[in-house]
Amino acid sequence: MKKITYILVAMITLSSCGSLQEIVNNLPQGGGALSQMDIGNGLRQALDQGIDKEVTKLMGADGFYKNDLVKILLPEELQKVDSGLRRIGLSSVADEGLKLLNRAAEDATQEALPIFVEAVKDITFNDAKNILLGDQRAATSYLENKTQQALYDKFSPVIQNSLGKVGATDLWSTAITRYNSIPFTNEVNPDLTDYVTQKALEGVFKVISQEEIEIRSKVSSRGTDLLKRVFALQDK
Repeated sequence: MKKITYILVAMITLSSCGSLQEIVNNLPQGGGALSQMDIGNGLRQALDQGIDKEVTKLMGADGFYKNDLVKILLPEELQKVDSGLRRIGLSSVADEGLKLLNRAAEDATQEALPIFVEAVKDITFNDAKNILLGDQRAATSYLENKTQQALYDKFSPVIQNSLGKVGATDLWSTAITRYNSIPFTNEVNPDLTDYVTQKALEGVFKVISQEEIEIRSKVSSRGTDLLKRVFALQDK
């Protein structure tokens, strides 16, 4: 009886509110066919799905390097180095240097999961409401705002260590030295650690955003019954 009553109330609300915001604002605290708690749990599931499905792929070998969506290319300054090296027959040095930048990002991404887990757990109903009412990447933006600095602080030393461990720092130092010795070139000295850290973070949020857009736009991408029910509100 309670369930039927709630459904009738919801139908009246749907017909009279005229906006998703009013519908969400009028959801009950708990119980019923869909509640405020359900909304929060549904948005947590959406973020978890993006993290589990996409971010974990970035951790493995070639997670960045063979993914054109997030592959880290050379900084603008080093693109000149790359061209210069290839002109003098050192293409293999340039190729290996590019691969090592992406390997460092793959190593660092393993630090992301615990930080994401905490951020997802902390979602309140107001957060969830804003995400549901927001744009196509509102959940991703929430995660960025909550985790960006913590992720940078975790990624940076891992990337610095990784670049040093596999010889990328020495490789690019040698490459830049050779490039700078080419007549009539402007010397370059980029901060590789900061560059790779920023690009790694861009890549992580890009794949989460891609999954969020899929969930919002395709019913078939909503992997649980709760996701289907929550995002059905958005479809109205």
